[in-house]
Amino acid sequence: MSIDVIVVGLGFGADFVPIYQAHESVGRVAVVDSDPARTAAVADRLGIADRFDSLEEALAAPGWDAVHLLTPVALHAGQVQQVLKSGRHCASAVPMATTLDDLDQLIATQEGAGRNYMMMETAVYSREYFHARSLLDSGRLGRLAYFRGEHLQNLDGFPPYWLGYPPMHYVTHALSPALALAGSRVESVRCLGSSPLTPDRIGVAGPGYGTEAALFQLAGELVANVTMSFFQLGRSYLEGFSVYGDEGALEWPQLEGGPMKEFAMRPLEPGRRGRAVDERDVRPDGAPELLPVSLRPFTAGGHGGSHPHLVHEFVSSIVEERRPRVDARTAATWTAPGICAHQSALQGGAEVLVPDYGIS
Repeated sequence: MSIDVIVVGLGFGADFVPIYQAHESVGRVAVVDSDPARTAAVADRLGIADRFDSLEEALAAPGWDAVHLLTPVALHAGQVQQVLKSGRHCASAVPMATTLDDLDQLIATQEGAGRNYMMMETAVYSREYFHARSLLDSGRLGRLAYFRGEHLQNLDGFPPYWLGYPPMHYVTHALSPALALAGSRVESVRCLGSSPLTPDRIGVAGPGYGTEAALFQLAGELVANVTMSFFQLGRSYLEGFSVYGDEGALEWPQLEGGPMKEFAMRPLEPGRRGRAVDERDVRPDGAPELLPVSLRPFTAGGHGGSHPHLVHEFVSSIVEERRPRVDARTAATWTAPGICAHQSALQGGAEVLVPDYGIS
């Protein structure tokens, strides 16, 4: 079985087009962007004949099986519903949506349409996540004990739709590895805002904070401590997660591009206070062995080499007629905690319960 795919949004999205072209189960690939010049440049460079000026034009064309959306966050909820209602499968960049009502509506639309929806969460297909998974599965971490996540990025000068964006609304990159490793969900959250937005940085979301720090209570009595910052923080870019067990740990580097740190507890030595800990630098390889040969070269790319893994999972779920790993209910389970965390910050750190979307 071969499927035809439309890629919408060719800024970040242009990186995905050659991966679809290389996939053995993909036939035609079309491209769409709001900027006709960019559409033409990407299509000409990659030898793509099928190109559209808008999502609406693409959905009106017959014969396309799936759409991958890489458009601004504010458009995700509406565009995903457009795609699903047109009878196509849909992949979308994070986050799934920015309100709980939209999450509910997207789940209902997906289940009513009977088509696949996948949130393309890069963090759980990154080389770093695969290494953490191997440590956990092999027993080297021991029993999970604690998680930490960070996404520190300055959005000054970004397109206007990012102005004043609530940091916790974009929490999935920092939180989803904890939820995936633990096989758990967030039950409640307490979040504090820090550094109120200056008037020139307040956007459509209204007054908020440059930085938000949250404690997420996971089912199973585990805690994830996540800090998100998009404005008014004098620090270079950092986006990652750390996982701690009772026998070992894996920490994200302090500076992007550096090695991760892996820790392993030694047995308690007679007469010693505290157990000694071995540490080593690690640079995971991106798990290319999990991919078809044609996609393995793409694991050298950005976002932890996740792009070919995301494409392969989305395409395979359609061809094999099964749910994708990050389906609509899982996506809502990973997105809702950030929405609730921002609500908590606006309420001075009050505990906010997170909906249960019924994932198994």
